[in-house]
Amino acid sequence: MQVRQSIHSQHAKQLDTQGLRDEFLVEEIFKAGEITMTYSHIDRIIFGGIQPTDSNLSFAADVGEKIGVSYFLERRELGLINIGGDGVVVVDGVEYMIDANEALYIGMGAKEMIFTSRDATNPAKFYFNSAPAHMHYPNKKVTLEEAAPVTLGDAESSNRRTIHKYFVPDVLPTCQLLMGMTRLEPGSLWNTMPCHTHDRRMEVYCYFNMKDDAAVFHMMGEPTETRHIVVRNEQAVISPSWSIHSGVGTQSYTFIWGMVGENQTFTDMDHIDVKDLK
Repeated sequence: MQVRQSIHSQHAKQLDTQGLRDEFLVEEIFKAGEITMTYSHIDRIIFGGIQPTDSNLSFAADVGEKIGVSYFLERRELGLINIGGDGVVVVDGVEYMIDANEALYIGMGAKEMIFTSRDATNPAKFYFNSAPAHMHYPNKKVTLEEAAPVTLGDAESSNRRTIHKYFVPDVLPTCQLLMGMTRLEPGSLWNTMPCHTHDRRMEVYCYFNMKDDAAVFHMMGEPTETRHIVVRNEQAVISPSWSIHSGVGTQSYTFIWGMVGENQTFTDMDHIDVKDLK
């Protein structure tokens, strides 16, 4: 499990390209036949990828010990979205068929989680976020059709996109975790522009559906001290609450966003005019 410490906004201003990548970018989310995990000290989020191939995968028994509890979700909740082939997740003996573009919320207290691909040649890719939790909410599968969709932007500004909100209060209750998937339409390149910050929540973006020769220039930093990180397919970026989080690609792409923090109000954003960015 990688560990990333919190970075102050004043510190981030001094970082060079490699320094920004070392602190905020996770370059390898999915490994065939493995589980990857990154623990960020920013709001204690844990995120990563689960890619079962020829055999089942489960979280190692010592994951709980590493975070000071008896087992991983003793004091945590977890959400996952499958961006690969069809898969199966078994939670404490209950089986959930989680196919491509489907999601599963797992509440605090779940002890055993087993992850399987229905076809090892087209493995599932479960991207997960986990946040500290204070009570149990029921496990629930959410399909793409059940996720609350919102279409924003237009072709003229090259940011026509649909936001599918899988884990938000309108769809199901969680302690603090919010997750969703945003798809850009062909020909659209920008996400979240004009951009915003939300001082009460941090966020992690995982970019995917990108060709090998494509890239997203992920914009970050304070609005008057912007920086960028070049992101490739199936990589993730940590966004502190003080940072903008927007991106422009060399072609259209999809990304999963996950938020944890003080509230679950999706519209609680501090919007920034493009003319004020520097």
